[in-house]
Amino acid sequence: MLGIALGNWQQGRAAQKLAVQEKLAALAAEAPVALGANMTPAASLEYRRVSVTGEFVADWPLFLANRPMAGRPGYYLVMPFKIAGSHTHVLVMRGWLPRDAEFGKLPAYATPSGTVTIEGIVVASAGHVMDLGAAAPLAPKAIVQNIDPQAAAQATGLALQPFFVQQTGPDQPGAVDNMLLRVWPSPSSGIDKHRGYAFQWYALAAMAVLFFVITGFRSGSKQADAGKREASTSDAGN
Repeated sequence: MLGIALGNWQQGRAAQKLAVQEKLAALAAEAPVALGANMTPAASLEYRRVSVTGEFVADWPLFLANRPMAGRPGYYLVMPFKIAGSHTHVLVMRGWLPRDAEFGKLPAYATPSGTVTIEGIVVASAGHVMDLGAAAPLAPKAIVQNIDPQAAAQATGLALQPFFVQQTGPDQPGAVDNMLLRVWPSPSSGIDKHRGYAFQWYALAAMAVLFFVITGFRSGSKQADAGKREASTSDAGN
């Protein structure tokens, strides 16, 4: 039945997120991995804590729109980061910035100059939101709905690692950056929601079964009563 199939699908989604949660807990206890210049598949580093030394490409900021936080509209600031001693870059999700009331006005932020060491978590995706209309071309200071490393590499002409780094550590030792919020959504969130949806679908499936059983029973009872009445009429006629 459709209800059971949808319930099983929701249970599967909950199991997937539970596996991610367990992986995140295990990796959180490990020391950060030093991210180097060699191109590395996203799957081999996803959810790992990393540290990377280099410098931000300050003239290529990108703003991911429709990323609310605590009920406030805003952007994720994404910027290429040149890994020290190489020509390899990685896209760093530097943090969240509030959206100005004036449409199209970019929020203020600061970018450290020179060589810095940052820490973060590797993610394969920056998250996806629905594109409304044609996507804006990638250009410095572009406000876009979605972005992927391959498209960014083509637009910037930079050699980019095939993943993002969600920055968690400061731009430089002792730095305090009050403009950028780094409270990243957990990829394992929503386990209870999926389990709740699964329960609802199973309950609907059970109600549908009961409905058909009760309806079938009543239909059978009516047919039996009709048969008895016909038999009684036939006996009376004889």
